[in-house]
Amino acid sequence: MINLNQLRAFYTVAKYNSFTIAAEKLFISQPAVTAQIKLFENYHDMKLFNKQGRKLFLTLPGKLLFEKAEHIFGIEDEVETILTQMKELNQGLLEIGCTKAYAKHIMPSIISVFHRAYPNIKIILEEGSSMAMINSLRDFKNEVVVVAQMEVNDSRIQFIPFSQEEIVVVLPVNHPLIRKNELEFCDIVMEPVILKGEGSGTRKKILELYKKHNAVPNVFMESNNTEFIIDLLERGEGISFLVKPSIDHEVKEKKLASRKIKNTQIFLDVSFAYLKNTPLSPAARAFYQVVKNSFVEESSRGGIGSIMAKIFADHPQNK
Repeated sequence: MINLNQLRAFYTVAKYNSFTIAAEKLFISQPAVTAQIKLFENYHDMKLFNKQGRKLFLTLPGKLLFEKAEHIFGIEDEVETILTQMKELNQGLLEIGCTKAYAKHIMPSIISVFHRAYPNIKIILEEGSSMAMINSLRDFKNEVVVVAQMEVNDSRIQFIPFSQEEIVVVLPVNHPLIRKNELEFCDIVMEPVILKGEGSGTRKKILELYKKHNAVPNVFMESNNTEFIIDLLERGEGISFLVKPSIDHEVKEKKLASRKIKNTQIFLDVSFAYLKNTPLSPAARAFYQVVKNSFVEESSRGGIGSIMAKIFADHPQNK
C-alpha cells in the first residue's frame, strides 16, 4: 500500500525541485523530507531522483510517478475546494420534504428568500403527505421537512412549529349551506365528505372533530391531492375540510365558499422537522435559519398571511 505522506514528500520535492522548499511547504524539517523519500524508494525498490551538484533530476520512474502524483493531489485540491465551498454555502445540495398544500402556498416564499441568500445551493423538493414526509426523514431521503406536526412515537424527530393554519369547511358555491354565515356541526354531519388521505395532518384533525361529536364522516372519496379536491368541489361534489390559504383564491373568485363551525376552531401546526441526533448539513442549517429568522415566532397563530407580511418586510426585493 502506498504511503501518502511519503508520496506527498516526493511530489512536493519534484514540484519545487528543492528539498528546502518542500520542507517549508510541508511544515516539516528538511531531514524529515529526505527520510520520507528514502523510505519510499527503499520500500518500492526504485530510485526517483538523480542529483548533480545542487540540481535534482527525476529518473524515468520518478517522471512517471510525478505525473500520477500530480493527478492524485490535484483531485485532493478539488475535494478541499468543494468542501470549503459547501461549508461556506457557495456550493451544495438541500433535499427538502413538504406537504402538497404547503409546497404551493408556503414553500415558494421560503425558497425564494433562501435562494436569494444562497444562490449556489441546489434544492430538491419532494411532496407528499405529512406522514410520508416524516418517514422520509427516517429513511434519510430528506434532511428537513415542512409538515403538519404529527403525533409520532419517535424521539429522534424534532418538530419546531413556526405557524398555524386554520382548517375550514369548504363548500361548492351552489350548496344550500352557504346561506348560513356560520355552521353548526349538525349541519354537516351527514354531508358527503372528500377527506384528505392517510398520513394527512388535516385528516387527523377532522377525524378527531367527528369523534368528539360521536359521529363518523360520510366519506365518499379520499385524496391527498388538494387541487383534485378543489376541482371536485367546484363541480358540486360534496364538501371538504382544507387549510384556509389553499382555497383563498377560489373563494375570492367565488368558485368555492368557506365556512367555520360555530364554537369550533381547528388549527394545523406548520412545523419544521428534522432528525435531532443527525447533524444537519451547512445548507440545511442555513435553511433552518431562514425559516427561523423570516417568520413570526411570537405569534404561533399568525398564519401564512402574517408570515408573508414578515417576509416582504424583511426582504423587500421579493415584492
